[in-house]
Amino acid sequence: MGRLTTHVLDTAQGKPGADIDVSLYRVEGDTLQHVVTTTTNSDGRTDEPLLDGSHFLPGKYQLQFNTADYFRNRGISLSDIPFLDDVIIRFGVDDVDAHYHVPLLVSPYSFSTYRGS
Repeated sequence: MGRLTTHVLDTAQGKPGADIDVSLYRVEGDTLQHVVTTTTNSDGRTDEPLLDGSHFLPGKYQLQFNTADYFRNRGISLSDIPFLDDVIIRFGVDDVDAHYHVPLLVSPYSFSTYRGS
């Protein structure tokens, strides 16, 4: 059975992104259907897969990472309107038997992602 996982790496400080709120949505046309909201652990990962089993369906999804709050809570000075507030990643799932891992590498001014393993 397939599953969806994520983790966050704070590239500015060179460590896992702990205590970041992450929300997953299913994208249905112009509508976002909330699936789950969780928080990353001390290793920058979620404790459970975001989706798995019978809930892991093909389609378009959106991950939202609340990164500005994370950096502010770490004492990083950000403007009232930060360059990166919430990082949003949209991606597709077409193989329900595969493991989709969507990591986020983030700093206050940049981010990157890829399909991990």
